[in-house]
Amino acid sequence: MPKNYFTVFFLFLLTASALPAIGQIDRIDVKGTVYDRSQSFPMAGVSVVATSGAGTMTDSAGRYHIRLSMRDSIYFSYLGKPTSKFAVNQLNAGVPFDMSLQVDADTMATVLVWSKNYKLDSLQTRKEYKKVFDYDRGMVDNMKMKQRGAGLGVGLDFDLIFFDAAANRRMEAFQKRLEEEERDKYIDHRFSKTLVKRITGLEPPAIDTFMREYRPSYEFLQTFETDYQYYQFISESAKTFSENWKREHPDTTTSKQQPATN
Repeated sequence: MPKNYFTVFFLFLLTASALPAIGQIDRIDVKGTVYDRSQSFPMAGVSVVATSGAGTMTDSAGRYHIRLSMRDSIYFSYLGKPTSKFAVNQLNAGVPFDMSLQVDADTMATVLVWSKNYKLDSLQTRKEYKKVFDYDRGMVDNMKMKQRGAGLGVGLDFDLIFFDAAANRRMEAFQKRLEEEERDKYIDHRFSKTLVKRITGLEPPAIDTFMREYRPSYEFLQTFETDYQYYQFISESAKTFSENWKREHPDTTTSKQQPATN
C-alpha cells in the first residue's frame, strides 16, 4: 500500500507539471469589434463576459481582446441587456469575432455620462457583474469536500481541480480589476476638471498639469470628512502649484481670475 500511494503521488505531480502547457494549448485569444445596429459605429464600454467569470470591456474604438478556454462561452452585455452565448470552440481561431448589438447610434450618447452620473453608473456596474462582486473562493473548497473520503488518487478529477483553480484566479483578477476601475471612476468624479477650475481659476495648460500632478488617491479622498475640507485642499494646492508654475513659466499665466478661497 505505501508503494501504491507513492506511485499515485508521483503521477499527481507529473500531471500537475504538465497542466500549464496543456492549459496554454486549450486557450485561445478572442478579439474583435462591437458595433451598433447599423454595423457602422463602434461601441465603447460594452461588457465582454465569459461564463467562467473572465471579462473585459470594449475600448473607445469598440475593440476588445480576451483569452479564454475552449470550454468557455462568451457573450456581450450593454445597459444590462446580454446577447446570446457563443461557444468558444465554435469560433474561428485567428479570425476577429465582431458583434453587432441592437442599439441605435443616436441613443448611445445619452448613456455615456460617466462623470455626471457616477452613482448610477456604479450601481449599473455592480448589477452587471453581480456574479463577480458576490464571488467568494468557496468553489474549489466545496469541490474538495465532495472528494473527501474517496482516498488519495481515487475518484479525483485532476482536470476539474486545476480548471476550477484557474477559474478562481481569473475571477479574483477580474474582481480586482473591476474594483480598481470603480475607484478610478470615483476619483474622476470627485476630482473633475470642472470642479478644479471653479475652485482654482486655473486655465490650460496649467490646469492640465495640475490635474496630473495633484490627482488624489482613492484612500486620500476618504480622509476628508467634509466637502469644505476637500475644497480647501484643492485651493491650497493650487496656490503652491501656481507659484511654482510662474517661476518655471514666466511668459504664461495660470488663470484668468484669482483662485477661489472658499
